[in-house]
Amino acid sequence: MTAEIVKHQAAAPATLDGSVRFAQLLADADLLPRQFVGKPANVLYAIEYGRTLGITPIAAITGIHVIEGKPSASSGLIGGLVRQAGHKLRVQSDGKTWATAQIVRADDPDFTYECTWDLERATQAGLMEIKNGKPWARDRNGRPAPWEKYTAAMLKARAITEVARDACEDVLFGLHYTPEELGAQVNADGEPVEAEVQQLRRVEPGQTDQWSTPTPEPGGEFVPHTEAQELSARAAAAEDRGVLAGLVDEAKQQLPADARILAPDTKQPDTLREYLGRRWAALPSPEEKQGDDGVTDAVVVAEGETDADTAERELRAAAAKAGLDNLDAEFEQSYGIPISEAGAAQLRQMTGLLTGTAA
Repeated sequence: MTAEIVKHQAAAPATLDGSVRFAQLLADADLLPRQFVGKPANVLYAIEYGRTLGITPIAAITGIHVIEGKPSASSGLIGGLVRQAGHKLRVQSDGKTWATAQIVRADDPDFTYECTWDLERATQAGLMEIKNGKPWARDRNGRPAPWEKYTAAMLKARAITEVARDACEDVLFGLHYTPEELGAQVNADGEPVEAEVQQLRRVEPGQTDQWSTPTPEPGGEFVPHTEAQELSARAAAAEDRGVLAGLVDEAKQQLPADARILAPDTKQPDTLREYLGRRWAALPSPEEKQGDDGVTDAVVVAEGETDADTAERELRAAAAKAGLDNLDAEFEQSYGIPISEAGAAQLRQMTGLLTGTAA
């Protein structure tokens, strides 16, 4: 996907029936990325997301990738959105060891936002190592990873996305990360390589995932990411998912997706993302947590119904009206979690997509 963005001139059908039919027809095309083939709900999600960003349906479907329920895009698309909004984006690099991205906002031309990524910073973040004076990184199958094969491109991508998050939050609409930042295998352009994407597997509480736990070299010293280690300690002290959700959001906004830690539960080297996933699975939701008197501590809205319960009821009603008879499967495919574990915001987002009222 290039950085050039085409404004959304020919909008997708405005009515719900038209949008659903459009998504169903498009989902039959076997030229689409795998996550959209035969999945009209995913197509509808991408189209509506693209409408928010002001890009065409095809640009949204080919440029936006949902990784573990989180929308992502290449640094080229993110940079294009910044320029589309009228802001100036400059990128400099020596093509080997560092890259610097600068943004000057159209509404604040006297201030320059700047971010630099170099080999030292990438090493500290646990993305790669330096061996024999060269970048070294391996994927879970022992093959050279993007940070070894495309080091210069990865440095530029990190610099662009980080400065864009700082300077232009208002034009990204939640599109904060590249697929690589969320753990996907990518090519030199930052696009996911479907052949290398691994199936997600649930890690039960108290277990470690041998395929994603970083292992130090023999005789070497494991050095955890300082901020990630501190956040993992706070996650270990969390008593329910309501508290943990805030920590997950903080981690996504401030820390690399694969920041390395010494896991509080196993005392073994791990990634913060994997630990937070295990911690989430082990904790009760606010609706499940009860006091000694047996009364739920969650805020209820009517006759013991939580906000998430209300949102789920609204979603199921909207799905029935739209004739979507496989709602549970489509929701889990789109968001990466079952409806029973989703929050009210996610449920209402899906409702908005089905009813055509998404922001």
